[in-house]
Amino acid sequence: MPSSAAHQQATRPAAEQQGSERGFAWIMLVTGVVGWLGSGILVLERLRVYADANYITSCDISPWVSCGTVFKTWQAAIFGFPNPLIGIVAFSVIITTAMGLLAGARFARWYWLGMQAGVTLGMVFVVWLWSQALFDIYVLCIYCIVVWAAMIPLFVFTTVRNFSRGVLPAPAGLVKFLSEWVWVIVALLWVATAASIFFRFMNSFIG
Repeated sequence: MPSSAAHQQATRPAAEQQGSERGFAWIMLVTGVVGWLGSGILVLERLRVYADANYITSCDISPWVSCGTVFKTWQAAIFGFPNPLIGIVAFSVIITTAMGLLAGARFARWYWLGMQAGVTLGMVFVVWLWSQALFDIYVLCIYCIVVWAAMIPLFVFTTVRNFSRGVLPAPAGLVKFLSEWVWVIVALLWVATAASIFFRFMNSFIG
């Protein structure tokens, strides 16, 4: 009996870790699909603008909410091609990784380090685009905001996952705090982003 109890105690953390990994995989899948769809719609809208200069995009709502206006800025093609093409490729990797995890695959530490580098660069890029939309272009793109919203939980959960699995070194106390408050952190970032948009465009929204 003691041996059986010890075995159950030893296997419980492994089972909890496996359940946590599956939960993380679902978050990766959902955020990856949302980000991919947002990027895909932006690419399709951009192609229609290329084909017809007078085409009005589906998110041309007002002078301050207009994908068509954003498309005309240099920030929309920072590397010489439309930014959403990066999203289509990057979110495809996220979706593929999530499906692999759900199927029971396990990836090496180097893979997770690469994933961490990718989502971190993606988050930095999103923050830069957010700053450009609010303080330089002063025009919003609805589908871009969808991609921003997907990147926030993807970045936070991937980072916390890599801390908790030892992929990234961190003090145990920090790992415990981040693991327990991860959804609160995501919610606060969502709220902060929404608030920044509201207050920056408040005069436009309320006339």
